[in-house]
Amino acid sequence: MTLRTKLMLAQIPLALSLVLVGYVSRRTIGELDRSSQNILKDNQQSVLAAQRMRDAADAMARGARGDELKKERATFERELRFQEGNITETGEREITQRLRSSWTEFQRAIDDGDAARVPRLLVALEQDTNRITNVNQDAMVRKSDGARKGAERKSTIVALVTLAAFILGIVASLYLTNRLTRPLGVLTAAVRRVGQGDLAARVRLDGHDEISEVAREFNTMADRIAEYRSSSLGELLQAQQASQAAIDSLPDPVIVLQGMTGLLEANRAAEDLFGISVEGGDGGQFERAPPEVRLIVDKMREHIAAGRGAYVPKGLEEAVPIAVRDGTRYFLARANPMLGEEGSVVGLTILFQDVTRLRRFDELKNDLVATVAHEFRTPLTSLRMALHLATEGTVGPLTEKQADVLFAAREDCERLQGIVDDLLDLSRIQAGRIELHARPTSATSLLQHAVDMHRPLAGDKKVELEVGALTVDRPVMADPDRVQLVLTNLIQNALRYTSAGGRIELRAAPEDGSLRFVVSDTGAGIAAEHLPRLFERFSRIPGAPSGGAGLGLYIVKEIVEAHGGRVGVESEPGHGSIFWFTLPLAGATAEVSA
Repeated sequence: MTLRTKLMLAQIPLALSLVLVGYVSRRTIGELDRSSQNILKDNQQSVLAAQRMRDAADAMARGARGDELKKERATFERELRFQEGNITETGEREITQRLRSSWTEFQRAIDDGDAARVPRLLVALEQDTNRITNVNQDAMVRKSDGARKGAERKSTIVALVTLAAFILGIVASLYLTNRLTRPLGVLTAAVRRVGQGDLAARVRLDGHDEISEVAREFNTMADRIAEYRSSSLGELLQAQQASQAAIDSLPDPVIVLQGMTGLLEANRAAEDLFGISVEGGDGGQFERAPPEVRLIVDKMREHIAAGRGAYVPKGLEEAVPIAVRDGTRYFLARANPMLGEEGSVVGLTILFQDVTRLRRFDELKNDLVATVAHEFRTPLTSLRMALHLATEGTVGPLTEKQADVLFAAREDCERLQGIVDDLLDLSRIQAGRIELHARPTSATSLLQHAVDMHRPLAGDKKVELEVGALTVDRPVMADPDRVQLVLTNLIQNALRYTSAGGRIELRAAPEDGSLRFVVSDTGAGIAAEHLPRLFERFSRIPGAPSGGAGLGLYIVKEIVEAHGGRVGVESEPGHGSIFWFTLPLAGATAEVSA
């Protein structure tokens, strides 16, 4: 099994965890949607039918004649037949049968012109339709309570499944990764011993992957070096050939620089993929190499020359796309210094690890998050619309208890909509599809617009929200819509942690060719140990109020950095928080956009 295959297998537990969470979440949302649809189908339609029958009977009793009488009679009959075919509750069938009898008597009285019986029969019709309405409304309340309790159970199940999938995925990935990297530690220790002059050091690894192959070739190289110490020039040449064969056996490009300038060795992969040749003179050795490779080599030279030791990439985000003969591949570069007998740096080795498949796997994971968010949007929109219509009374009057339940559900839907929007913004950022339309924009107008948008919410929480008196009004080069998203996330974050009677202040001040925007609050503050990870994806402070997915500050950071600015935070528990970001100033003669 190759090293590349093992790396991919180490990521499979996380992928399976995401698939499991997505499946459970989608199934839960589907069950909630079907529950709400059953309420509308079984009971709401009967309530509407009863209302139409009352209206038709009232019109007939008021003396409708001719075509109008036929129309109202047909309306009542149609709705009554619908009700007879939509009996779903206990006792509803008996009420409907009485309604059919009352309707027959009522029609006969209308046809006979019996004015004395019409009012009495109209009252009987209204009583029966009211009973149908009451039975179905009571059923709607029961089903709504049942749906709410079911939603709570499903929410708990989803949370438990998510937690279990996360833990299992992390544990499995860590286990596989540790098993994968353990041979590298053994190999590194042997290399260090040989570098220190212990030519008896050998690496004992079983297997047939690249690391085992490198270990075997390393042992061969160590043997050759040992022979060189006590051999002739011919044996020295054989050792050199063995070392060249060792690096040639690696599938990834490897180059070795001597004295930080000249090219000492390059394996076959480096020659085939990058066109690097040891035969060329100074400057010509990298002549055919892609410009990205030359930039990486220069970067590694500077890193090693500065005495910062080996360069190890932090993750896949540092992978560089390089165009080769068979298309574009992604490479992670790592460099190790070569030390002389006195400990001085005499060169460096650069390995270009091909992580194209891992990069595509990471993109697939991001696409899965975006797909799940998109799938959430459609049923969530329908649910929000249904709740909005119900809370506004469009589909009928609500009792106080019903209104409380529906308003709470609508707030939860809005919060879920915010999470879905954050996930979609995250997918756009990761895909590099974030677009900026920067233009000179007034700093004060940006701050004032953000305050005006959130002042009602701040008023509901009894928090003072204002633009500071020391704000400097200078034009900045920014996309107003994107900057408003930044300010919205920071203000909502401040409102979430600031209690009633607190204060949130926005201001702007110049700072080294840019404008520094500040959102300060008098909230609970943030402990120092949580500050370094505050702007990372899905980062949440333990014990923080619920309501988000931990993406808001990450989106803030990406948008600000896309503008060429910086973002940061200053906070301590009990003394509030200060979030700030910078935007570049527009030219002195730029026209300010209000």
